[in-house]
Amino acid sequence: MIKKLLYLSFLCFVINNTAQNAQLSAYAEISIITSGPGENLYEKFGHTAIRVKDPLLNLDILYNYGIFDFDDPNFYSNFVKGFMKYKLARYPFHYSLKSANQDERWVKQQVLNLTAQQKNAYFQFLERNTQPENASYFYDPFFDNCATRPKDILKDILKDKLTFDTSILDQERSLRDLMNEKINTNTWGSFGINIALGSRLDQIATVEEYMYLPEYLFSIFEKSTVKKDGESAPLVRGTKTLLDFKTKTSESDSISPFLIFSILLIITILISLNDFKKHKRTRILDFILFLTTGIMGILIVFLWFFTNHSTAPNNFNFLWAFAPNFFIAFLLLKKNLHPWIKHYLILVLAFLGLIPIVTLIGLQKFTYPLYPLLLLLVVRYIFLIKHQKNKALA
Repeated sequence: MIKKLLYLSFLCFVINNTAQNAQLSAYAEISIITSGPGENLYEKFGHTAIRVKDPLLNLDILYNYGIFDFDDPNFYSNFVKGFMKYKLARYPFHYSLKSANQDERWVKQQVLNLTAQQKNAYFQFLERNTQPENASYFYDPFFDNCATRPKDILKDILKDKLTFDTSILDQERSLRDLMNEKINTNTWGSFGINIALGSRLDQIATVEEYMYLPEYLFSIFEKSTVKKDGESAPLVRGTKTLLDFKTKTSESDSISPFLIFSILLIITILISLNDFKKHKRTRILDFILFLTTGIMGILIVFLWFFTNHSTAPNNFNFLWAFAPNFFIAFLLLKKNLHPWIKHYLILVLAFLGLIPIVTLIGLQKFTYPLYPLLLLLVVRYIFLIKHQKNKALA
């Protein structure tokens, strides 16, 4: 083990010194490497990296902007607050290919159609960014990630010589639509992400915003062009499949959010019918509903106002996950409620009535596993309003 670590350290030292002092030869290639989806949630979107290969310099290096450290003591707290520190790492390309092969993820290579000067500019940019003082950056899953970085470097080098293919824009899709393509919406991971993020995700995506996803970066690059000697030429000189595996698709969870919330809806309807017949109120049910939606509302407020997440603000999920519910929950444990509670219940029921309007006018889409939960809240709020009214008349 010690020998392996010493070898890797020596290899990185050699690569570092060789690369920093080198100018790429005429035979060098700079390629975009796209990997298919993996099994873990953070791998569902695929991956993009940059390969620099020069046979004369004996270089074959992968530059990867997707490196993060779960073991960092502040990783999870920083992740919640929106300060997700990622970094650029450089290592021999064959290690990446071996890892993808073990995970059975397809890998495709696009060789960029660049001049010798442009290749060296790209290469030197990457080399400067691998230095410890430059390697880290604050990751944004939609606007600054492993796929957007290679594209942005290329834009900076080619400037107005680069033209992205925009035919994909005929579909008029939002960032949320694109995200939900990659993560099955009937999974807890997708449910959590859709609840946490706001209406910024529901704006129609530009061609560059499509490219936050590696597969769309790949397909747009395939049809994009670059000016060479005054004429338009393909941006990609050649495409090759390096590993050919079936694309991993995201399946619905066996114990899915839609299933769980549908069961809870049925239970709530049955309890409410029984409460109505017996002129009583199941206080523990009301406490759990209001406490849960209140906690989720507090989380939405926290993400909206107190974090650096670019897509957390303007989150209309507050219409059902209403933060004051947290405090009302404890009042609902009492047998006799204050008369003003009825007015509060009418307010939160009215908020639920706004959700279809918000959806229809395109302000924000609500993930479909949420629908049984929304109906559950409507049923219970109506029951509580009627119960309070009957109490007042008694």
